Amino acid sequence: MLPETLRAQVQAWIAADPDERDRAELTALLADDGEQAAAELADRFGGRLQFGTAGLRGVVAAGPNRMNRAVVRATSAAVAQWIWRGGQDAAEAGVAIGCDARNRSADFAQEAALVLAGAGITVHLLPARQPTPLLAFAVRHLGAAAGIMITASHNPAADNGYKLYLGDGAQVIPPADQEIEAAIGQLGPVGSIRLAEPDSPLLRRLGDEIAAAYLDAICATASARPHAAWLRFVYTPLHGVAGSLALRAFGQAGFPEPDVVAAQAEPDPDFPTVAFPNPEVPGVLDLALAQARRSGADLVIANDPDGDRLAVAVPDADGGWRTLTGDQVGALLGSYLIGKFPAETQNGTDNRLVASTIVSGSLLGKITAEAGAQYVETLTGFKWIVRAGDARPDLRFLFGYEEALGYCVGTVVRDKDGISAALALLGLAAAARSAGSSLLDAYDTLERAHGVHLTDQITVPSTTPVYVMAGLRASTPAELGGEPVLSVSDLTGGTSQLPSADVLSYRLPDARVVIRPSGTEPKIKAYLEVVQHVLDGDLAAARQLAAGRMARLIPAVQAVLAGRDG
Repeated sequence: MLPETLRAQVQAWIAADPDERDRAELTALLADDGEQAAAELADRFGGRLQFGTAGLRGVVAAGPNRMNRAVVRATSAAVAQWIWRGGQDAAEAGVAIGCDARNRSADFAQEAALVLAGAGITVHLLPARQPTPLLAFAVRHLGAAAGIMITASHNPAADNGYKLYLGDGAQVIPPADQEIEAAIGQLGPVGSIRLAEPDSPLLRRLGDEIAAAYLDAICATASARPHAAWLRFVYTPLHGVAGSLALRAFGQAGFPEPDVVAAQAEPDPDFPTVAFPNPEVPGVLDLALAQARRSGADLVIANDPDGDRLAVAVPDADGGWRTLTGDQVGALLGSYLIGKFPAETQNGTDNRLVASTIVSGSLLGKITAEAGAQYVETLTGFKWIVRAGDARPDLRFLFGYEEALGYCVGTVVRDKDGISAALALLGLAAAARSAGSSLLDAYDTLERAHGVHLTDQITVPSTTPVYVMAGLRASTPAELGGEPVLSVSDLTGGTSQLPSADVLSYRLPDARVVIRPSGTEPKIKAYLEVVQHVLDGDLAAARQLAAGRMARLIPAVQAVLAGRDG
């Protein structure tokens, strides 16, 4: 039996909902007297999607706790209020809007555009089905006050999202996100929100000019050398929207045409060939790897559905294929870019800057130190990585990465960009091939010089992550995996280098464990790293020792997290 208060809440939402399909969906659930329908309505109306990490993300369906036109309308109205805080200049600079190919992405982009134009704000609407990095680029290229990207990145097919960029071209950070969340809570009925007409002069529908400018910018420093013509690689956009732009980038930069996975080449919001459209998940690259085995390719590269991440796989010495971790690719690209761009010394300081996060591997920091360049460690997320050098305009940002397959090459895009990262990776792979080596050989060289850096990750579902973190703070383990815990760092309250964050870091001898709640899902994440020095050049022995230590550390961390969910 549906409680009358909930029934009244649903009926009030139906009366204001601007979408006929969503009204029909809720009406059908109301008419169903079953327990499943009641539970579904209770969940949909038990709260509303919170404007948090970069914006919104959730299942596409009707109700305040889902992604739909009503939620997009309310969020856009709050964004409009926030834009107007910048005055007439901000309203005239406007907002760039883009969308991927997920279910209802184009509808949501149009809804956001009509709300903003209805509030007197200029809207720069990109063509539909474009990758996220293009929108991030467009914000600064157009001089917009903000940007909105309708995407759920690599989330399941049922999801969609609303990602906000500030005028600096980077993802929203506090206090702007908190101000927008507060404004959403104070809005009246969505039916009272004014919409512009589709032919409003404030709606500026863009063509290919933004894509052309983006390609010119990312290809300017990524032109292939003659030996790249012999590089053979397989490429897949995983049913996402990066394929067309990526192929144009490869060609414009002078790289050979890739062997594209045909079954995954075109955008498809149902992602029919993969169970989960995240290239980090085992099995997602199976079609690409099979194609690479048949063609004898040198490597496989893949973008995620919105094109902001890059996955890489290479043939190994045993005749199989190995997918590189984000930390491995990050170290390779960082080393390559530091070597590619010579130092420009200012006041006796090397001005090259690279950045990574507190949960990513530590190898890049050692590579950077050896080169004499500057290294900054940030909180998780590209909203922090790309701002690592903002307080130091004398530094040149070369590269930033996080272990979740996100890479930022230079400053053309102030966010992770799987297309420009692919160009850099292809440049490195071509250089290695021309020297008679491979990406694995290049990585071996890094680990011989700096030690084996083995990383892994543990994810534990948690309905109450705050209690898990409180329990960890109340009781610190003396050892983990047979190795003593030397110290614990708690980022609550922040440090002189980092803002406040719900993060605990355990330091062990040549190892570390970082634990934090997920910013987008009900999970606790633990990031593990083991460092093993290489003796007498015996890399295989060092890797075996590191693997043994990691094999003991993983269950120890799992045991610490087990049973703490309150």
